[in-house]
Amino acid sequence: MSAASPAALASPTPTRELFGIPIAALTLEQALERVDQAIAARTRLQIGVVNAAKVVNMQRDPVLRDDVLSSDLVLADGIAVVWASRVLGLALPERVPGIDLMTGILRRGASRRYRIFCLGATDDVLERAAARMLADHPGIRIVGRQHGYFAAAEEEHVARTIALALPDVLFVAMTSPRKEKFLARWSGTLGVPVCHGVGGSFDVLAGKVSRAPRLWQALGLEWLYRVLQEPGRLWKRYLVTNTLFCAMLLRELLRRLRRGQ
Repeated sequence: MSAASPAALASPTPTRELFGIPIAALTLEQALERVDQAIAARTRLQIGVVNAAKVVNMQRDPVLRDDVLSSDLVLADGIAVVWASRVLGLALPERVPGIDLMTGILRRGASRRYRIFCLGATDDVLERAAARMLADHPGIRIVGRQHGYFAAAEEEHVARTIALALPDVLFVAMTSPRKEKFLARWSGTLGVPVCHGVGGSFDVLAGKVSRAPRLWQALGLEWLYRVLQEPGRLWKRYLVTNTLFCAMLLRELLRRLRRGQ
């Protein structure tokens, strides 16, 4: 993890170590307070989020693991991670979905006039997502947009373009591990107080994909709703990674039992 900012030092972040990952034991509202502190103090708060798939992939990809662990704050985006924390006696207070954190930042940012830069997705999705943000949160300022389909050779130019826009918050809607690698590589150039990877949230705001109803979210079945929307693309990914995650949890439970924990 990176060096703690002055805002973080004023109020140390409680963490729970799961599978070697220090996950912040914060509620959504507490995470939003950290965002506000970082922006007010102009200190870096790079936010990483983990779900079952990413935890599994971090075990197989040491570069992805290092990039996620370079974040200043790692949050449990997936309900399976929260359930695992409770099974292991390291209970996290709640799931903090990336899209809810993004929406909360926008809601608070409306009164604080936060400057937002949106990175990722296609130009069409970006345009519609930005329009939705401004319509729902008219106080925010969208200071730049950049689609996510740029070549590796263009990364430095993209990072410098973002830096010149002087945003308070950078939302990154690129797939893993690309977004983690981009943020880890260019955070020093970006100079943005808050960087948050938001996954497919721009697609939701643009109306391209619908989010699970609240009951599905409450039951921890948002992942299943996504699979039902895009079965051809997602069923195998969730079947494989969820199975591997359950195996990891079982191994950890057995290890703890052998050690008498």
